Amino acid sequence: MSSHREAPGIAKDPVADNTDLYAFVSPDKPGTVTILANFIPLEFPPGGPNFFEFGDDVSYAIHISNDLKPDSNITYRFRFTTELRDRSTFLYNTGQILSLDSPNWNRRQFYSVSRTSGGKTRTLAKNVPCPPCNVGPRSIPDYGALASAAVTALPGGVTVFAGQRSEGFYVDLGSIFDLGDLRPFQNLHLIPTPATDGVDGTRGMSVHTIAIQVPKTMLTADGSRPTDPADPKSVIGVWASASRRRSTVRDDDGKIAEAGPWVQVSRLGNPLFNEVIVPMARKDYWNSVGPAKDAEFVKYVEQPELAKLIPVLYPGVFPNLAGLTANRADLVAILLTGLPSGIIPGFQNFTGPMPADMLRLNMAVAPSRHPNVFGILGGDLAGYPNGRRVQDDVVAIELRAVAGVTYPLVDPSYAPDGAAGLLTDGTSPSSNPIPLLSSFPYLGAPGDGFDTVPPSPA
Repeated sequence: MSSHREAPGIAKDPVADNTDLYAFVSPDKPGTVTILANFIPLEFPPGGPNFFEFGDDVSYAIHISNDLKPDSNITYRFRFTTELRDRSTFLYNTGQILSLDSPNWNRRQFYSVSRTSGGKTRTLAKNVPCPPCNVGPRSIPDYGALASAAVTALPGGVTVFAGQRSEGFYVDLGSIFDLGDLRPFQNLHLIPTPATDGVDGTRGMSVHTIAIQVPKTMLTADGSRPTDPADPKSVIGVWASASRRRSTVRDDDGKIAEAGPWVQVSRLGNPLFNEVIVPMARKDYWNSVGPAKDAEFVKYVEQPELAKLIPVLYPGVFPNLAGLTANRADLVAILLTGLPSGIIPGFQNFTGPMPADMLRLNMAVAPSRHPNVFGILGGDLAGYPNGRRVQDDVVAIELRAVAGVTYPLVDPSYAPDGAAGLLTDGTSPSSNPIPLLSSFPYLGAPGDGFDTVPPSPA
């Protein structure tokens, strides 16, 4: 998945696991940028009695670079606190939850938000409530109302939300990790079988989302409102991270004490970067460092393992890709530096020559009236890899890029294989029956535990 269980270490620590990151100009409030950082992969809604929640012992952060360098010029940090009301019961709720302060809701979470900029940290809010997990219709008859009540306006035009949401990322996990046996192309695979539609492996799952909507003028280096896509000041780099204390001591009575400085254990910029670009032996290290260290990983982008596997898994289907032995400057630009002016007419999202894995968003590009899920590959400059919207089909976009569709950007003489421009795992936004929202926080309400059933075998 985008970054679900992508490294051995963080796969054992889901509470701190960045799963997806989105950054886009808000379609209903184009003067703002929305950033969504998801954590805790593959939440199965009937997950009681201890339902999913953020970690009180994790420091969650959203980082923004606005100076053409991969440093964190602005950091929004979220810290959580859990309150247990009734220590005599095993229940998450002892009756219906009709409000965020319902006495029937036994285990509640609150959070603080701070902003660090120019070396100074300012607390924006404290004790902001999270909504509960969606237990079921008897426990929570109107989940939408509770989630809406948890959307909180802060001074300066900032809006925040933190809580459970429907998984917005769609992907056929079963086919991709079964030797890339993409169901729509099974008849062309190394072991041919009849082609079928994709199966969304995340259908019905939930995640925990930290969402923030910020005026563009609070993200530019000089406080200006970006209007010119050609202006370098219009571009920001975004990544998310999670950190834990360096030392953990477990006492005989089950209590845990933590001490020492914060240590990063997870990060996320571009979708699928650590998942399919970084070798397994280096994945945990990649999670521990910041984007400024990504020069160490350029060689994996220049010669991606997946580009070598595709012609082997689909014999004779990708002859031009098999013969492409040059370093992939196109992928380096897309994933590590951004696209400079002149490659795509009227567009750039260049963040400087220093390689770094970040989502790059040109804030001067207006939201599309008719979004194309294939983003820039589909002619929609407001989509991935210009930031990332919740509906963007990043699996298909990155499969096609790795298969050579984007190489003509740096070598117009190269002709991509015909199948490269058609690659898909067969899933789409409609694979998830829960619709996206048209306003903040955009991800749909999580499925409820009572009505969610395990997917039946295909």
